[in-house]
Amino acid sequence: MPNPRNVQPFSDEDASIETMSHCSGFSDPASFSEDGPEVDEEATQEDLEYKLKGFIDLTLDKSAKTRQAALENLKSAFSSKILYEFIMERRMTLTDSIERCIKKGKSDEQCAAAGLACLLCVQMGSGIESEEVFKTLGPVLKKIVCDGTASIQARQACATCLGICCFIVTDDITELYSTMECLENIFTKAYQRDRDSNGVSSTHNTVLHVSALLAWTLLLTICPVNEVKKKIEMHLHKLPSLLSCDDLNMRIAAGETLALLFELARETDADFLYEDMDLLTEKLRALATDGNKHRAKVDKRKQRSVFRDVLRAVEEHDFPTEMVKFGPERMYIDCWVKKQTYETFKEILGSGMQYHLQSNDFLRNVFELGPPVMLDAATLKTMKISRFERHLYNSAAFKARTKARSKCRDKRADVGEFF
Repeated sequence: MPNPRNVQPFSDEDASIETMSHCSGFSDPASFSEDGPEVDEEATQEDLEYKLKGFIDLTLDKSAKTRQAALENLKSAFSSKILYEFIMERRMTLTDSIERCIKKGKSDEQCAAAGLACLLCVQMGSGIESEEVFKTLGPVLKKIVCDGTASIQARQACATCLGICCFIVTDDITELYSTMECLENIFTKAYQRDRDSNGVSSTHNTVLHVSALLAWTLLLTICPVNEVKKKIEMHLHKLPSLLSCDDLNMRIAAGETLALLFELARETDADFLYEDMDLLTEKLRALATDGNKHRAKVDKRKQRSVFRDVLRAVEEHDFPTEMVKFGPERMYIDCWVKKQTYETFKEILGSGMQYHLQSNDFLRNVFELGPPVMLDAATLKTMKISRFERHLYNSAAFKARTKARSKCRDKRADVGEFF
C-alpha cells in the first residue's frame, strides 16, 4: 500500500463521486443479506477493508471537503460494524489523521474528527492501545474545548469526545480528575448567569455548556465514593439554577443530572437529606406541568415527560425502568446512571447501538451483559420473520399509533411518545 502522505489529491467533485460510491455498502450492518441470496462474507469484508483504507488515505487530502467526507464515511463504518483487528493495525495512522483534522480543520471537519475519535475508542475498548490514543488526543481536545476563538460546534464536539474517551480508557485517577475539572470550568460558567432576575439567559454558549455538563456527569459515574461526595456537595445546590434556563436542552440536562446526583447521594449515604427539598420539588413540579404558551408544543411535551421522571427520582427515590431489545437479548435500564451511560453511547453510535450491544465486548462489559451470545445459523433462521410478515406487523403498529394519537389530540392530553 502506498504511503498515505503521498496520496494525490483529487478535486472536490471527484471526492464526492468517490465517497458516494463507497458509502452505501456499510451504512447498515444488516444490509448484507436478509432474505436475498448467499453472500461471500470474506469477500465482502475484504471489499469493505479496501474501501476503508482508501478513506483513511483521504483524511490527508488537501481538500477540506474530501477530508470531511472521508471522516464521515469512516464514522459510518465504525458505528455499524465491529472492525477491531482492522483498527488495531492502523490505530496510530487513524490517531494522527484525527489529531491533524482537529488541529488544522474548520468547524465541521473538527466535529467529524472528534466523532471518529469517540468511535475509535469504542471499537478498541479499554486497553493500553486506547490509552495511547487518549494520551495523544486528550491535550488537543482540551485545548479546543477551552479555546474561546474556536467554533462553538467544534468545542461542543470535543467536550463530548473528551468525556467519552476518558470514560473508556482512563485508569489514571489523576487524568480523570483533570478531565472533569476541564469540563467543570466550562459548564459552571452557566451558573454565573443566574444573577439575572429572570433566571439563566440563553446564549450561543449554551450548547457547549450542555455538552460539558453531560460529559462531566458521565465521568462522575466512575468516580470513587469520596470524590462523588465532594462533587455532590459542590454542585447540588448550584445546579437547580440551570432549571430556569431559556434553553430546553439545558433545562433537561440539568434536571437529569440532578436526578443522577440524588441517586448517587443516596447510594453513598443512606441518611442523605437535601436542605432545600421543598423549593426544588416545587421547581421540578412546575416544569413537569408547564403550560407556558410561548413554548412549542413538542418542547413542552418533551420537558413534561422528562421532569415527571426527575420529580419521581427526587421525591420518591423511584426510576421508571425501560427495556432495550437487541437481537434475541433484552437489557433493563433501571437507574439514572445506566440511563445516562446508555444515552451517551446511543448518541455516538446512532442506529448501530443495537449491533454494538450484541457484539462489542467493551459495551457488553459496561452494561454487564457477559460475552456476546453466539447463535448458530439454524437458530437465527427460526428467529427471522419474512418481509411480508414484518410489513403486516409494521402496518398494524402504525394504525394503532395513529389511532392512539388521534384520541390524545381529541382530549388535548399530555402524553409522551408512542413506540
